[in-house]
Amino acid sequence: MPDTRRLPAFAAVGGAVSIGAMTAVQARINGVLGVRLDDGILAGLVSFLSGTVLLAVIVLVLPSGRSGMRRLWRNVRSRDIPPWMLLGGACGALTVTTQGLTAAVLGVSLFTVGVVAGQTVHGLILDRIGFGPAGVVAVTMGRVAGGALALVAVGISLGGDVLEDAPLWMLILPFAAGVGIAWQQATNGRLAQRVGSPMIATMTSFIAGTIVLAVAAGISVLVQGPPEPLPAEPWLYLGGALGVVYIFLGAFLVAQTGVLLLGLGSVLGQLVTAVLIDAIWPADSAPAIWQIIAMVTVAVTGVLVALIRPRRR
Repeated sequence: MPDTRRLPAFAAVGGAVSIGAMTAVQARINGVLGVRLDDGILAGLVSFLSGTVLLAVIVLVLPSGRSGMRRLWRNVRSRDIPPWMLLGGACGALTVTTQGLTAAVLGVSLFTVGVVAGQTVHGLILDRIGFGPAGVVAVTMGRVAGGALALVAVGISLGGDVLEDAPLWMLILPFAAGVGIAWQQATNGRLAQRVGSPMIATMTSFIAGTIVLAVAAGISVLVQGPPEPLPAEPWLYLGGALGVVYIFLGAFLVAQTGVLLLGLGSVLGQLVTAVLIDAIWPADSAPAIWQIIAMVTVAVTGVLVALIRPRRR
């Protein structure tokens, strides 16, 4: 049964902002882990695998989790849930791999604005065609203006010497990850509606992502050779737990906000948190301070503009 409970708009956006904050922290953790292992794909696998193990324990312990998995299995067998609805985690695999490959070099701020562009453009498209669980979401002038302002923030981030310091592929990958995040949120939201449990949708996402990353990491090891030893610091293994929390929240909130507004709120949380992280722990290609201030200001404005509802005549 679809979840009909509604949150106030600003409460839903507040949840989206927290998703973005956790995504930014996860990006730095997985980026550092990728550098330490000398293999960004393997770092993504470690992150996803830890999240999958954590979720498996939660699902097995909670009666609602066990019943939810039974419902999922029945619906898959009866083909009420199509196979593509189980593949949201494949885009999550792309996200954590991109974090491992680029975030430690670009800095979390620059990584985030690339994700912003992908989320914004794809979020508008998915809302317009009604792909998300909220159905067709009207593309109002406020939403278009909010998306446009998010893209302006991306343009600001690319000023100065950024394009000279970072290779082009490192700037393209975060955009692709943003496209994947928008699709993942919409897909997981629809699965959560169909099975009646955001937790089961999150578990399914992690299983799919772990399988994809296990294959990719195996190929990476065969091509590049064995990675560096696993680091001893416990905090480098918290990325999976953060992913569990924000994917669960996203699966619940997207039905109430639509894909674009969830993405814009997440963008705000990512940018603000990214600024704090890069201020404390600068990366090689991080933007200048004036760019960071301008990016956050424009992104905040974009979220507020997107929240404006047109007056009914």
